[in-house]
Amino acid sequence: MIATHSYRGGTGKSNVTANLAVELARSGHNVGVIDTDLPSPGIHILFGQDQPTTTVNGLLSREYSVKHAMIDVTPDEIEGAGHIWLLAGSPKPTDIARIVKEGYDLERLIDIYREFGAAGELDFLFVDTHPGINETTLMSITVADLLLMLLRPDRQDYQGTAVTVDVARKLGVPALRFVVNKAIASLDWASLRSTLETTYGDPCLAILPQSDEIMMYGGNGLFCLQQPDHPLAVALREIAQAISILRH
Repeated sequence: MIATHSYRGGTGKSNVTANLAVELARSGHNVGVIDTDLPSPGIHILFGQDQPTTTVNGLLSREYSVKHAMIDVTPDEIEGAGHIWLLAGSPKPTDIARIVKEGYDLERLIDIYREFGAAGELDFLFVDTHPGINETTLMSITVADLLLMLLRPDRQDYQGTAVTVDVARKLGVPALRFVVNKAIASLDWASLRSTLETTYGDPCLAILPQSDEIMMYGGNGLFCLQQPDHPLAVALREIAQAISILRH
C-alpha cells in the first residue's frame, strides 16, 4: 500500500499516481487506485471516468460492495499485462458538500482498503490523499507500507514536507521516499537531490522536469501512454521500477 501525498495542492500528485499505476500494470501487476481526496476528487478524469457511477462516497455510506464499486480502467495499450482498478471519489457537488460538512467513518475507510486489496487481488494499492495534514491522511499514513512524498522545489513545500515527514516518522511509517516534481532545467538537480536527502534522511527517487507537454493535455489522459519516450515518462517508469523493487 502506497500513500501518495503532498503538503500542498498543485504538485501533480494525482498525475504521478495515475502514471505510476499504469507503469506497474504494464509490468504485469494488479494495481488499485483509490481517491481519498474526497473534497476535491480528480484522478478519475485521468482514467477517462468523467462521471463515475460508483464511488468511494457510496462505499462509505454502504450503498454497495467494493467488488461492485471497482472500475476497470486498464488502458487498451497494456491489455494482456496487469490490471488497474479504480475506486473514484464522487465529483457531484452534493456528495462533496456532504463530505466536507459531515465527514465520514475513518475505520470504514481502512476496511475499504483491505476489501479492495482482496477483491482485486492487488499487488499494489495507491492511495491518492488529500493535501496537507488531516485525519484521513494521518490514518492512511499509519497503515501504508510506503509514503511517497511529492514536492515542488520551493521553500513552502520544503517546510511543509518537513512537518509531514516528522509526523510520518512518529506514526512509524515503514518506508518513506521523495519525488520532486516540476523542476526547471536551470536548477542544479544533483545539488537539489543531495540537499533533500541530507535534510530529510530518505532517498529521493526522482526529480521530474517541468513539462509544457503535459500541460498541453490539460489533465486529460495518461502522459506515459501519450508520450512514452518523453524524459518525464522515462523518469516515471524508473520510479515505478524502484517501487517494485521495494515491494520485494
